[in-house]
Amino acid sequence: MSDGPPRDNLTGGAWLIADMALNIWALSIVKALGLGYPAAQLVFLRAAVGLVLIAPWVWRRRAAFRNLDDLHIHALRVGLSVITLTASFFAISRVPLALFTAMNFTRPLVTMIMAAGILGERIGPRRWIAAGVALIGVVIAVDPSAAPLGAGVAALMVVILTGSGAIIATRRLRPAPEIVMMAFYTGGLAAVTGPIAAWLWVPVAAGHWLPLLAVGVFSQVAQFCFLRAHYNGEAGFLSVLSYLSLILSVGVGFFVFAEVPTGRFAMGAVLVVAAAGWVTWRVRRDAPAP
Repeated sequence: MSDGPPRDNLTGGAWLIADMALNIWALSIVKALGLGYPAAQLVFLRAAVGLVLIAPWVWRRRAAFRNLDDLHIHALRVGLSVITLTASFFAISRVPLALFTAMNFTRPLVTMIMAAGILGERIGPRRWIAAGVALIGVVIAVDPSAAPLGAGVAALMVVILTGSGAIIATRRLRPAPEIVMMAFYTGGLAAVTGPIAAWLWVPVAAGHWLPLLAVGVFSQVAQFCFLRAHYNGEAGFLSVLSYLSLILSVGVGFFVFAEVPTGRFAMGAVLVVAAAGWVTWRVRRDAPAP
């Protein structure tokens, strides 16, 4: 039995959509500028900005850090998150945005399996079907076999495994206050990547400071949205809904990187939206009347 109030998938889904939008903009900045800087340096800058943003909140809520439980799970989550974010920043600068998004769509499936096996959550047949339909849509929209293999693809595989593990760790820490989760995550990123960033540091161009600092702002707010999403929603529902980030990626790719969607991509995107919309409709239809 889990602690906390009952799950509310509609509220969790709204938080997840906000998280996806902010993260895509942050990753777009990293994609545009990332080849010029080590991934660890970008992660450290992101974490440093985050620490500044949450410092007043940490001070006001300092009582929440007393007598903390599950410190080993906090440490595991931080370790997995450091690997995930560093590998993600490394990969996004080296692979097409479409391939980056498509391969990340395997993370919800891994998370669903982990949620069933580790957390004991029941993943109903409708969600498995919806996940399968969405995955077929991804395969139609983007052909991963057409892209050259390399370090970027290898880094993406690491992102999939460690990112799914970090999500499960987050769900095990559901009773922990958001400020504790955010402080451990952001402080852990800064502590681990700080020495590596200092060693590999590349001077930041004057025109790059503002967008790189914006990465930290977007990412920190997105992390809060992510925590609220997984606090409120079930892993299986959120996993399927996360396929909507494909549509957000198309918009950013078109308007920012001049990537024109093909007919094949549009066909796959329809399946993705249909699967996510169907699950959302089922939740709304089955929700008890107020």
